[in-house]
Amino acid sequence: MRIGVLGTGNVGRKLATKLVELGHHVMLGSRSADNPTAAEWVAATGSGASQGTFADAAAHGELVLNCTPGTVSLEAMGSVSAASLAGKTLIDVSNPLDLSRGFPVVVLHPTDSVAEQIQRAVPEARVVKALNTVNNEVMVDPSRVPGEHDLFVCGDDAAAKDEVVGLLESFGWPRAHIRDLGDLTGARAMEAYLVLWLRLRGLVGTGDVNIRVVS
Repeated sequence: MRIGVLGTGNVGRKLATKLVELGHHVMLGSRSADNPTAAEWVAATGSGASQGTFADAAAHGELVLNCTPGTVSLEAMGSVSAASLAGKTLIDVSNPLDLSRGFPVVVLHPTDSVAEQIQRAVPEARVVKALNTVNNEVMVDPSRVPGEHDLFVCGDDAAAKDEVVGLLESFGWPRAHIRDLGDLTGARAMEAYLVLWLRLRGLVGTGDVNIRVVS
């Protein structure tokens, strides 16, 4: 499959690398076509890896992942043709995390989320929120956290969610531990969870931490 990954940070590169390892053709997108971080990733990853602008990556992908910081995701989407995303599943991995103060601050709105803002910006895309509740290494290797633990998805399109669940299974996540939180308003809870995740990381001293839902 051709996949576009928007964002050249740790999350974007980690997911893009895993996707290439799984046999997908991945374009890593950034503000400029000659982004040096993306070029370094392409050189290290080899066949199946390419780079371009956000617009190039969105057009390239049959599936698109937004891995830009949540505080600038709408800006990134503004450089992408809405037509290039029409009908495509767009996985929003972002978190509204402000690092400008020297420490992480989660920027939340009680009646909105980054995922919903993206959906409004590109209404013909099928936005699914996923993967934002664990660190980038656990995203692609859930075995880093011992025992059984859960991942979450939400979105307005059932077929798009099923496509995302299939991709997550290829990363090693058991379907039984991928929890569907319903429509895209569930992204508000998933993004707010980062407040707790940051505390848990401090408590256990590692980013290899996750939760399990029991009832």
